[in-house]
Amino acid sequence: MTPDHSPLGKAAVYTTDYDASLLFPIPRAGAREQIGIGAALPFFGTDIWNAYELSWLTPRGKPQIAVATFLVPADSPNIVESKSLKLYLGSFAQTAFDSVDAVRDTLKRDVSAACGASVAVQLASPSGFAKLKLEELDGLSLDRLDLDTDVYHPDPTLLAASHGESPVEETLVSDLLKSNCPVTGQPDWGSVQVHYVGAPIDHAGLLRYLISFRNHTGFHEQCVERIFVDILRECRPLKLAVYARYTRRGGLDINPFRTNFNQPLPDNARTARQ
Repeated sequence: MTPDHSPLGKAAVYTTDYDASLLFPIPRAGAREQIGIGAALPFFGTDIWNAYELSWLTPRGKPQIAVATFLVPADSPNIVESKSLKLYLGSFAQTAFDSVDAVRDTLKRDVSAACGASVAVQLASPSGFAKLKLEELDGLSLDRLDLDTDVYHPDPTLLAASHGESPVEETLVSDLLKSNCPVTGQPDWGSVQVHYVGAPIDHAGLLRYLISFRNHTGFHEQCVERIFVDILRECRPLKLAVYARYTRRGGLDINPFRTNFNQPLPDNARTARQ
């Protein structure tokens, strides 16, 4: 159950017949231990997965399509390696299901079993595609800043907050997040939103910190959790939420959300790059 043993970065035989065994779980605990997160999580949240390449057959052989959304709780023991999820979804292509509900129930059962927790599954049919939202992350853009930087590995010392000043509440965004797949080395491009209440965070330092992930290797969920933990430790906000929207690969996009205070789950609107 480590990335090296997953299908990622390896030649794969694509099957079009349903096969739940294709799902490859990866425990969250190892990456969390590396950044000082133990059993008591400093956050809660959800990983929002969108799958755009889902198709199956009716009992009469007619293909059906849908966009699937998976809501994986952040306290699940495992994530699912993305290529294995792609292979698993591909195995539906020549499989007949009695109804959309049967497809949804199968997805929920299998992905929940792989993650070790109950995963919510939503299916959008073609009649609902026009209602799927497209919008950018809300907040003040850090990318407006004209600055120099040469740090391309995560460096939390770049973060700073003015603790002598009155607390503020603000939402900051950047489209300059980039990290790399820990197995293939391929780039992962994303946008990130930081909402906090507390001492004013230095905007230039935060942008340099986000840029510092540029040569970092880590799964999407792990990167967002590291960002959350580093900001929490270095800037000590009273409230903090971090949300990232990563561009899709293999028909999948992954959008982790972490927070330490109660607020609604983001509405899962796609950004332009997704």
